[in-house]
Amino acid sequence: MAEVITMPRLSDTMTEGKVAKWHKNVGDKVKEGDILAEIETDKAVQDFESEINGTLLYIGVDEGSAAAVDSVLAIIGNEGEDISGLTGGAAAPAAGGSEEKKSEEESKTENKVTSVEQTTAEVPAGVEIITMPRLSDTMTEGKVAKWHKNVGDTVKEGDLLAEIETDKAVQDFESEFNGVLLKQGVEEGGAAPVDSVLAIIGPEGTDVSAVGAPKAAAQFTEKPAEQKTEAKAEEKAAPAVSSSSSDRVAISPLAKKMAQDKGVDINSVNGSGENGRIVKKDIENYQPSQAQAQPSVSAPAAAQVALSFVQGEDTETPNSQVRNIIAKRLAESKFSAPHYYLMVEINMDKAIEARKEINSLPDTKISFNDMIIKATAVALRKHPQVNSSWAGDKVIHRGNINVGVAVAIPDGLVVPVLKNTDQMNYTQISAAVKDMATRAKNKGLKANEMEGSTFSVSNLGMFGIETFTSIINQPNSAILSVGAIIEKPIVKDGQIVVGNIMKLSLACDHRVVDGATGAQFLQTLKTYLESPLTLLL
Repeated sequence: MAEVITMPRLSDTMTEGKVAKWHKNVGDKVKEGDILAEIETDKAVQDFESEINGTLLYIGVDEGSAAAVDSVLAIIGNEGEDISGLTGGAAAPAAGGSEEKKSEEESKTENKVTSVEQTTAEVPAGVEIITMPRLSDTMTEGKVAKWHKNVGDTVKEGDLLAEIETDKAVQDFESEFNGVLLKQGVEEGGAAPVDSVLAIIGPEGTDVSAVGAPKAAAQFTEKPAEQKTEAKAEEKAAPAVSSSSSDRVAISPLAKKMAQDKGVDINSVNGSGENGRIVKKDIENYQPSQAQAQPSVSAPAAAQVALSFVQGEDTETPNSQVRNIIAKRLAESKFSAPHYYLMVEINMDKAIEARKEINSLPDTKISFNDMIIKATAVALRKHPQVNSSWAGDKVIHRGNINVGVAVAIPDGLVVPVLKNTDQMNYTQISAAVKDMATRAKNKGLKANEMEGSTFSVSNLGMFGIETFTSIINQPNSAILSVGAIIEKPIVKDGQIVVGNIMKLSLACDHRVVDGATGAQFLQTLKTYLESPLTLLL
């Protein structure tokens, strides 16, 4: 008998999970202890193992998608077993009269939205449905960053199907089945809810048009006859619609944007996607016909284009998972923690000389940021209150010093963590920061590399920013903002001379760090940076 596997609860606060990667495809044999999928929470990606033997008959969450805790993650049973009553997030039938109850409910909703469960109830033999996985407790949808297989391509077990973007990283999603990619449930660049259809794989030529079809979008009014008449009228009128009515053409969001950018009339493009849908490659390979190209080069048209004013067009960019999580956490930090700010100027003359000497050594090259991180970690050891966290009815004093380094990525900001930073030397810090920054921009960081920070550093000095303030990265109680090193007049020994000044701003959570405590920490940090040799004491 088929067994329904639900999304596990991996933390006390977890309400949903995201499937980072499926290790088994529909139709694969599964043994107890086999890794079914990698589930991403808001803190880590964890392997999820099967506890039963059988065949994977159904995937309820597509790779890269999220689903609520206790929703259907997968169904395992005997090969060929009928699971139509278990799909769509429903549990096994509770009683013998369930069919009668279902009939009553369907009759009551005759003129309302058709359920999505009905679309996935009948799956042709040999067809495997791959759903969007839930990989974090806050994930509700996943985004397909890139498809590596197109509809009609032959797929083998282990082949890379797509790259799925989570709120932390982009992860490769491999096929666990052999067959032909019959359908892409999510266009490249598009997002879909957890447990929705990501892809369908099966024997070549299999009709899967009814599998995973969004019947919920087909609403029936109290006058279905009139609606059908209007629909037919729209279908007849569609060919006569001008190129500006792009909403009547079956086209993916990404392809539509590309067509707009390139000035392509989508009504003249033949779609190669499912049911003639225009996809990215159709726009990329589009070649206008001679008849279409000729009017565009005529003199009157060219003159008209030159004289006309092209209006700007508003565009929208859907938020990535990373952007959504950043927005949520920064808002929570700003509105829950009482921030205050302390600023200090650092004379970096001696630090500049020390850096030159260090970089003169073979195979050694450190940045000012590396020196600041090292000095910050050592200063935290002398001021443990700054290396603490607010926990409601208590303050947690962290035993280890783990400095998070803010790194800008296209989707926002991530904070990879240097564990036990105070025990690292300059070269170790430099190598670790470069490695994590590179992988952060490529979305290759693991979840455990972005958790556990006890203090954070954000540096905008390389962009010429002299001073700024940052929002505390919870659960830290402080964050250091580092500005640029600027040459400016300073008074030294009663004389006005040129000095290299850097401004530091410390944002503190007043629930944990009092003003005097923060000021003392900055004074110690100032001493270390203005006299780098003191770090060796």
